Amino acid sequence: MKFLKYKFMKRIIEKLIQFRNPVFKFDSNVSSYVLLILFCDKAISVLRGLKILLYFKRPKLLMLGRSVRFMYAQNIVIGKFVKLDDGVYLSGLGKGKLTLANNVSIGAYSRIIVSTSLNNIGEYIHIGNNVGIGEFAYLGGGGGLEIGDDCIIGQYLSCHPENHNYDSVDTLIRHQGVSRQGIVIGKNCWIGSKVTILDGVHIGNNCVIAAGAVVTKSVPDNSVVGGVPARVLKSRISDK
Repeated sequence: MKFLKYKFMKRIIEKLIQFRNPVFKFDSNVSSYVLLILFCDKAISVLRGLKILLYFKRPKLLMLGRSVRFMYAQNIVIGKFVKLDDGVYLSGLGKGKLTLANNVSIGAYSRIIVSTSLNNIGEYIHIGNNVGIGEFAYLGGGGGLEIGDDCIIGQYLSCHPENHNYDSVDTLIRHQGVSRQGIVIGKNCWIGSKVTILDGVHIGNNCVIAAGAVVTKSVPDNSVVGGVPARVLKSRISDK
């Protein structure tokens, strides 16, 4: 009887996870104890997510970790089956929206901030469907930031879609303003941990960015990129 209950619970939880990840299946070594801990943790996250009904229009199955914070929530759009881990901070102050599409997962202690200044409001941040971002990310939206569908991203990603002007040595850099071009990351990209992406960069679809890279220039589709500054190492499409 206990075995049947375990199999039933495992199947139910597996089905729920498959709403976010259709190809998910539990490893055969997952025990009933692990399943119970997982179920309790996710149930608490869903209950925390209910408070977002006060801010947003009918988010569906939003999972919240502890100490998640929202600023300028009226400018934040959240899709279905979104997961925000402990300590995530979202600030929607901008000319456009801060949008998290369906099945987005944001790792613990990440900060997603459209604008850092009230005297020069930023543009927008849009994160597409089925995007997973690791812990401690920093995403700015000064010149606009777009991350395409189905990207997987490691810890400590930082995106900075604006630059300080520094042409004059007679004027403080902080008084010379900023320039903004925006950042676009294409669909189906794998970005390793501790990657930095600077203003004006357009990363094509299906790219792989090696851990620790500093991306200062645009990257064509299907590229493998690494280094400081980053350069194209090879194409994912073999010459035939």
